[in-house]
Amino acid sequence: MNRRLFIQQASLFTMTLASANIFAACTSDSNTSNNSGTNNSSAVAIKEINFGVLSTESQANQRPLWEPFAAAMSEEIGIPIKPFYVTQYAAVIEAMRFGKVQVAWLGGKSYIEAAKVADAEAFAQVVSEDGTKGYYSHLIANKENPITAEAIAAGGDKYLIKNAANLTFAFNDPNSTSGFLVPSYYVFAQNNIDPKKAFKRLIFAGNHEACALAVANQQVDVATVSSEALSRLESTNPQARQKIEIIWTSPLIPSDPIAYRRDLPTDIKNKFQNFFYNYKDAKVLAPFKISSFVQAEDKNWHTIRELEIGRKIQETKNQENLSEQEKQQKIAELNQQLQEIQ
Repeated sequence: MNRRLFIQQASLFTMTLASANIFAACTSDSNTSNNSGTNNSSAVAIKEINFGVLSTESQANQRPLWEPFAAAMSEEIGIPIKPFYVTQYAAVIEAMRFGKVQVAWLGGKSYIEAAKVADAEAFAQVVSEDGTKGYYSHLIANKENPITAEAIAAGGDKYLIKNAANLTFAFNDPNSTSGFLVPSYYVFAQNNIDPKKAFKRLIFAGNHEACALAVANQQVDVATVSSEALSRLESTNPQARQKIEIIWTSPLIPSDPIAYRRDLPTDIKNKFQNFFYNYKDAKVLAPFKISSFVQAEDKNWHTIRELEIGRKIQETKNQENLSEQEKQQKIAELNQQLQEIQ
């Protein structure tokens, strides 16, 4: 189905920043830029680059993955690349906004926010082990939880909506694509359900690993998680993975973007492009459950923008504190935003 038609039918800090000086001016013209807003390489000397890492799991699990990858980048780019670990998605966006992070591996929803407020520009996209440029959002439950068999039989999303008042539920992070935006739209917005009001208890666990462990340890009945994170859990915590059952799977989500700030020098941008477009070291990439990266551009994530707008349209319809006129005005503005996405 045409994605725009689909949306229209729906009618719909606390953070820690690294205290390193990344840029050092080498001339009095260090702030000059070319016509596109990108600094010329002669204008700025870069001592180090912080590479933003989303908080999909604990930092202890992330370091063994990222250090070899960062070392490979450092060798290719010719500048030390330092992984920038955070506990919240918003922290990467804000760090990029204030120039503390220059390049980042983002999710779809966090990217569209970074493009809006942090001058981020996508240039590469992840390719999965099976060659696809996408992944999925899941709803998961514990295999030993009595609700699980019923949820599978009834359809996990349908069961969740019908029995929400008796269930505990965990989202990932408000800036997560698969851990919040996608299930928010497909499961809740399309059914005119406000998850903040629907559940016995609703929490934001913070990352995919935390959501999965909350289910494995029976701290919540149902949680969101990405297919990539669930696959990763097979390696990091197989005992927990064995306790988890998938009860719902979303449509395919565009795979993660790699983005840099637009004001990076052109020659540095080119080096990052060359690295990502050609890097295929299976030993380093295998733990990420990916095979390579391909060239990409901002419009690859228009689907995510449309889902976000669609979710806002449905939320507006359900806002009790707005008059009908106010609702129609806000919905008209959101529909105009849809029209502007090309």
